Amino acid sequence: MTDTTGPRERFTDEELAFLRYVRFGELPERVSPAEWVETAETDPPEPFPNRRDDPRHWGGVNAV
Repeated sequence: MTDTTGPRERFTDEELAFLRYVRFGELPERVSPAEWVETAETDPPEPFPNRRDDPRHWGGVNAV
């Protein structure tokens, strides 16, 4: 457990930017809207059958 009762150090925006750079490195270039990929909505997949009702899972000769 961390001790949160002590005084907290405040960082300037420049110091926080430096700490982010040290931790994560340089960020990649921003993707322009022309490079975005268009998505299309699709129908949801058919529901899977209940395994107990599926003969492949009954444990017979042809069990999966």
